[in-house]
Amino acid sequence: MTDILSKKLESKLDKKLISKSKRKTLDDGFKKGKVVNEVLDKPTVMTLYKMITDHIIAYVNGAVSAGKESVLFWGVDEKDSNVALKIYLVSTSNFKKREPYILGDPRFSNVKKGTKNLVYLWAKKEYRNLTQCFEVGIPVPKPLYVTNNVLAMEFVGENGAPAKLLLDSEVDENDYHQSIQIITDMYQKAKLVHGDFSEYNVFKTKNGLIVFDLGSAVDLRHPNTQEFLKRDINNITRFFKKRGISVEDPDELFGDIVK
Repeated sequence: MTDILSKKLESKLDKKLISKSKRKTLDDGFKKGKVVNEVLDKPTVMTLYKMITDHIIAYVNGAVSAGKESVLFWGVDEKDSNVALKIYLVSTSNFKKREPYILGDPRFSNVKKGTKNLVYLWAKKEYRNLTQCFEVGIPVPKPLYVTNNVLAMEFVGENGAPAKLLLDSEVDENDYHQSIQIITDMYQKAKLVHGDFSEYNVFKTKNGLIVFDLGSAVDLRHPNTQEFLKRDINNITRFFKKRGISVEDPDELFGDIVK
């Protein structure tokens, strides 16, 4: 009886998700049907259904972007507000490469073996990192909810279209200084290092920059903290320098941040 009910719920949600998906190919070549089939395995479908019954979301409109490790869906809550649903791919092997960002972080000392456990832990880790940043005023998407391999957060953009990346925007010195301020505040206020800070992980909005993709962020007690911080500074410095913006010496910036 439980299996029959489960199949009915899965079928109902699958139809709702697929019918609301826009028919197009995502930037990385995923076709919508393939994304839905790969991401929405039975446990994920049941997780989404529980989020609907728990009134976290009202429905899901479809996928808006896809990466190697996750797919971002556009959800809507009961107040008609947009919600970003980051669904981490349980089937991918890419998460094994992410172990260095977890092992050594004292906040996540008990890591169970298996890809599924690693993916679930990664979702919790990103939620916690977002929360630590949001609570001290760092511009990140507001974290709303996490369960299993699904993270719900504020949707940065309009009508299901994500905000423009820093990569795709015209930039000025103010953007550079904001970027360095975000890195500094993450270290000094949130006690975190992003670990993957670049023009690909920052939105440029009318209200300023918003940093996202915080799954890689590590606690300052992590043994590779300083290495990750230097890399973050060098990456964003390189980007702005290529765009003709006057930049500070990365080594001096590093010294100022950690002092």
